[in-house]
Amino acid sequence: MTDKSFHLPELEPAEAMRYARHLTLPDVGVDGQRRLKAARVLLVGAGGLGSPAAMYLAAAGVGTLGIVDHDVVDLTNLQRQVLHGTAYVGQPKVRSAADRLGDLNPHVRVVPLDLRLSSATAREVIRDYDIVVDGSDNFPTRYLVNDACVLEGRPLVYGSIFRFDGQVSLFHPPAGPCYRCLFAEPPAPDMVPSCAEGGVLGVLPGIIGSLQALEAIKWIVGAGESLLGRLLLFDALRVRFREVALRRDPACPVCGDSPTITELIDYEAFCGLAPMEGPIELETTVAELARRRAAGEAPLLLDVREPWEHGIARLEGSVLIPLGQLAARVGELPPRAEIIAYCHHGHRSLAAARFLRAAGFATATSLAGGIGAWAEQVEPGMPRY
Repeated sequence: MTDKSFHLPELEPAEAMRYARHLTLPDVGVDGQRRLKAARVLLVGAGGLGSPAAMYLAAAGVGTLGIVDHDVVDLTNLQRQVLHGTAYVGQPKVRSAADRLGDLNPHVRVVPLDLRLSSATAREVIRDYDIVVDGSDNFPTRYLVNDACVLEGRPLVYGSIFRFDGQVSLFHPPAGPCYRCLFAEPPAPDMVPSCAEGGVLGVLPGIIGSLQALEAIKWIVGAGESLLGRLLLFDALRVRFREVALRRDPACPVCGDSPTITELIDYEAFCGLAPMEGPIELETTVAELARRRAAGEAPLLLDVREPWEHGIARLEGSVLIPLGQLAARVGELPPRAEIIAYCHHGHRSLAAARFLRAAGFATATSLAGGIGAWAEQVEPGMPRY
């Protein structure tokens, strides 16, 4: 961390008592604790990774902790997002986070930022902080945060989880690589399921998020060896850690020798998630489907989710064929049927609609927003997950 010793804040007596176990550590001590108090950390996402990271950063005595999230607490979050409680279901995550962290450590200034980071706002937000901890769960945000950190010269603590596996690293060019040096291109949108679709062991984000907090704390106090230039991989099922050495890519478009990305771009489009253009309409809105069903029309509703999701909530009369089985089972569908595919939020069903169009189902569409939008707009009493 940049030397701030000439203007480090003093510790109050109550803080000295609270952080006593830190003060006795040779690699932290009073000076390190004052550095923590002076530090400004931005946490992107108050979800599975952000929950433990936020709590341990606050408990460690980080002076200012900004938290960016534009989501609300959902019942299904509580299995792994331990920052939030049942009483906050339906409320903004940043409000829940601010209340919990304020109770955990009133000496920390928590800055709740109830907004969705975008190319227009990311650099302005990030430049107010010394280091960024990325707890996001989607590729557009990861690339956005990485590029903004590179352009603003801020170190980035990266973490990701999926099912039983996790990754952690520290990116800070030019001393080391950035996220794009590791993942130059995002995967196809329908190739990597979300946590809602693929699942995640609830304790895993606790482990990875805690490691992210550890990396941030070490960087702030200047202790130990960071994960700069190293990718830490964790296998929860076998409780094994291994490392992969990373190097800065001289051809990286954002941190390389001749960067081509000098301003933030459209990350939804970069990751293949921008709305499709052209004369073929691939989506049906939930309002349109509700109107048609009320009028007695009966398009074939194809549920491309997993069986456990179908068991929680489903549209009446729908046929279940998970997306991964659709190519092998497409022959089960009536060849002249008008098909409306649906999933949880509309991503898998959009891939299904594209496949069905190519397979000869000329009118196949995807239910925009999926069953989640249906539950929100048409059937409020439907179970949600």
